[in-house]
Amino acid sequence: MSLLLRRLSRLRLGKPLLVRSSVLLSNGFSSSSLQTPPCSILYVTPCGAGLGKLVISNADEPFIKLEKKVPLELVDSDPMVTIGASHGWVATLKDDGIVRLQDDLNPYASDTDPKRISLPPLVTLPGCQTQVVTNVAMSSSSPEDEDCVVAVKFLGSQLSFCRPAQANSEWINFRIASPCFYSSPVMFSEKHDMFCIPGSGGHLIGSWDPRTHKHKPKFQRLRFQNLPELTKTKRELLQSCCTSEHLVESRTTDETFLVKLYRKVTASGTVKMQTKDVMVFKLDEEGNAVYTKDIGDLSIFISKSEPFCVPASSFPGMVKILDLEECITFCLPYSYNCGGIRTKRGAPYHIPPQNIV
Repeated sequence: MSLLLRRLSRLRLGKPLLVRSSVLLSNGFSSSSLQTPPCSILYVTPCGAGLGKLVISNADEPFIKLEKKVPLELVDSDPMVTIGASHGWVATLKDDGIVRLQDDLNPYASDTDPKRISLPPLVTLPGCQTQVVTNVAMSSSSPEDEDCVVAVKFLGSQLSFCRPAQANSEWINFRIASPCFYSSPVMFSEKHDMFCIPGSGGHLIGSWDPRTHKHKPKFQRLRFQNLPELTKTKRELLQSCCTSEHLVESRTTDETFLVKLYRKVTASGTVKMQTKDVMVFKLDEEGNAVYTKDIGDLSIFISKSEPFCVPASSFPGMVKILDLEECITFCLPYSYNCGGIRTKRGAPYHIPPQNIV
């Protein structure tokens, strides 16, 4: 444990580092590309004219204030509301019912020529609502890609898809019958080429293919295995928590994980949620969900953005959580909360590695 803490203490200030990522291609050869490290949006410091300077944290440097200027409204709920992020693109939704994608909060995107993409007006299915959004996910790194599909999961039974780069793009809307999916986040599975949602409790996974209106969702029931033995105190603590489930894929190891977050309201008199524990399960094609503390040479990032998983040889086995009121890290091998910052933040997004062109 002391070794872990010494390694964490050596984080230093400096310029964002670049890392090299290798990807195995279908022909058996590997391709290497220069990438930025994963980072976290902490906050924006005002600098006048409705703009602010971006303050980020990455895996090697805890606090970096960039010269990049971004609109302050992106970290303020009035007049613009940020409803999620994916691949470094932030989605916003105003009263006009139009979802907009923009790359302002991506630390490595241009601030002199920011990209803004407006999607078609939302279509609300009968008996559904499109004002409150659970999260946003994308099938590729940019909505400008021809085949990119954007998924918006609304609180309740509506799930909507759009292809921004297609001419005369429109929303494809699905109504989810089972209430166990109503408050769960959507993610894109590159392995299965479908959008997936874990049901409440994590016992069921629904998968949707937006490429045809006639497609029916697929469902997979999970069987939990190797569950840990809990003390009475720990069991009572977890039973008193609100639980959320998050699916995340490791594209380098071809593994899928189900992460359970256990959060509890603080006793401060205001509604603030703190993460009390994390459980990680490895999933296989047969529907087994095996509890594990060993995720190998990986770190998992969960925030209001689409979750992702990357190799991290310096600090493996970490689950990094960023929410509206906390930024903390759990070290799985030791079942240890490495601590973090508990404060109000307006842009709780982890940004995955970005390719350097």
